[in-house]
Amino acid sequence: MDGERLASLRTPEGVKALGTAAELAGGDPLAAAAALRGSGVPADLAAAALTQAELRRRAVGKFGADAERMFFTRAGLEQATRSAVAERRAARLRAAGVRTLADLGCGIGADAIAAARSGITVYALEADPGTAAVAAANAEVLGLAGITVTHGDATAADLSDVDAVFCDPARRRDGRRVFDPAAYSPPWDFVTSLPERVPRTVLKLAPGIDHALIPPGAEAEWVSVRGEVVEAAFWCGPLAEVPRRATLVGVAELTGSGGAKAPVGPLAPYLYDPDGAVVRAHLVAEFAAAVGGHLADPEIAYVYTESPVPTPYARCLKIEEVLPFSLKRLRILLRDRGVGRLEIMKRGSALEPERLRRDLRLSGPAAATLVLTRVAGAPTALVCAPLSGTGSTL
Repeated sequence: MDGERLASLRTPEGVKALGTAAELAGGDPLAAAAALRGSGVPADLAAAALTQAELRRRAVGKFGADAERMFFTRAGLEQATRSAVAERRAARLRAAGVRTLADLGCGIGADAIAAARSGITVYALEADPGTAAVAAANAEVLGLAGITVTHGDATAADLSDVDAVFCDPARRRDGRRVFDPAAYSPPWDFVTSLPERVPRTVLKLAPGIDHALIPPGAEAEWVSVRGEVVEAAFWCGPLAEVPRRATLVGVAELTGSGGAKAPVGPLAPYLYDPDGAVVRAHLVAEFAAAVGGHLADPEIAYVYTESPVPTPYARCLKIEEVLPFSLKRLRILLRDRGVGRLEIMKRGSALEPERLRRDLRLSGPAAATLVLTRVAGAPTALVCAPLSGTGSTL
């Protein structure tokens, strides 16, 4: 969204069009556009208002009630930090004594908003002029005078007068995700040089970032929200508290070295599927120690115990059947149990869950969870019943 279109949405006519579009959002887009144009709204303004209303509707999950007043771009909303994650980060920065923050690559302003609300003065910089205009508008509509937004190149930013730096490099190009850090914007070599210039630096990165890229001495944190791993964050210099951290926002945090190895033993009656943040942070050994468990294969992050132990870090299942993987034997077993609804989980298996589901020809009133994994290197099928959590059906 360019500055001109954003400005048109902030005129009295644009505000009215946004209000009407909000009532129509979620329905038939062609009918909504016709209704707006039929009320006298120019076609360009109607299209912009409908797009914005739909983005606001989607943004509620990340921004709550603020979404109704904020402005968004499609790419900006996708990469924006969830408010709960940004608020937690801002609180930690504030507790560390940060009073002024440079936000390099501020996007639509999610982290800048949280930092300003915590009492930090934010100098936000964004390379894309339209996105910078959106961030500035969001600061204004939310009444946050503590944010200054500038359109410019992060690599040319003057960082001499700030306490800390937050950098969220763009990980999209031409509308597609970029997975190679060398293709980030600003460039990866600039991003990794920031802690040398401003020791209190936080880097927000994709959850799949390679551990080999963690800066020396930094704390690497993986963050999940309701079971979804949403980001990695490297806390540098004085901000580093532990080598590795898995944060389940609003639930719990697990910390450790990231290099420990969990013990390996035989199958036990209860299986734990650790939260993705625990796995990504390489804290499975610390989790296993917390529940008194072990692995059944040194390369597979399922943990087993003799008895169930309450934990916020994993979903627990009771193992009811164990068999070496065989499609025929598994089909017979599930048929005999009357399983017609099957959740399929897998680690260490190349099988495609949906194809397997078709091949199993499920029928019956019962439900079960099938875990495809390896035990001591051997492909194994575990038929389980969940004890807690809901997991995800593949």
